[in-house]
Amino acid sequence: MRFVALVSGGKDSIYSILQAIRNGHELVACVHLGAPAAISGDKNKDGTEIEQEESYMYQTAASEVVKTQVEECLGVELLLYPRQGRSVNTGLVYENTTPNDEVEDLFLALELATKRFNFEGVCSGAILSTYQRVRIEHVCNRLGLTSLSYMWRLLPQKQLLQQMLDDGIEAVLVKVACPPGLVPRKHLNKTLRFLSDIGLLEKLHQQYQFHVCGEGGEYESLVIDSPLYKKKLVLDEVEIIEPDSDGVGELRILACHAEEK
Repeated sequence: MRFVALVSGGKDSIYSILQAIRNGHELVACVHLGAPAAISGDKNKDGTEIEQEESYMYQTAASEVVKTQVEECLGVELLLYPRQGRSVNTGLVYENTTPNDEVEDLFLALELATKRFNFEGVCSGAILSTYQRVRIEHVCNRLGLTSLSYMWRLLPQKQLLQQMLDDGIEAVLVKVACPPGLVPRKHLNKTLRFLSDIGLLEKLHQQYQFHVCGEGGEYESLVIDSPLYKKKLVLDEVEIIEPDSDGVGELRILACHAEEK
């Protein structure tokens, strides 16, 4: 089956592509829904970044580098769609269209993709979030597409993360929201492999019921290399943003490039 992949830039969406390909499907393009400012590069009048509204559906960190990641590293076309809606319907079930909801942005993005690409399936990286999965399935049903969810409850989180690492997924943390376990200036831009190897993720799981794969919103990641990449993603210039003193921080990527492996 030919498919497009919903990509955030993080480990789950990239690894789900690898799983879909291993199951005999063909990747034709990727779709990324980002905040309008992240896609356009617009800034405030004083030159500062426009603050992005949090999303229940989509990763917001590192959106500015997804184009390079997909088109130069993965080597496929990317459809960038500016997310306008908010999380209006936050119930577990999403059965009817909800005006101004960010799920309707997904519908419009995939509807546009059907006009641009020839495909039958949509691949996503949902692991445990029923909230995300049912919304993606709802949109796919409306468009007559098949939802491919190879990550859904594939393995317990500890084993799943180790399988990703064993399969060559190299990802760095681009957002942390797990005080006191993850410290922005200490752990942002560190690889998941490093944090796993030193035992930090397992330690946090034992101490705070930390979700090793970040399913509780503890962190967001960016894949800088994988077996699917034709080139690896190099982060040339970054800065750490800590809007408050509550332990939440984000890695802003100011410059990057794709480098031959």
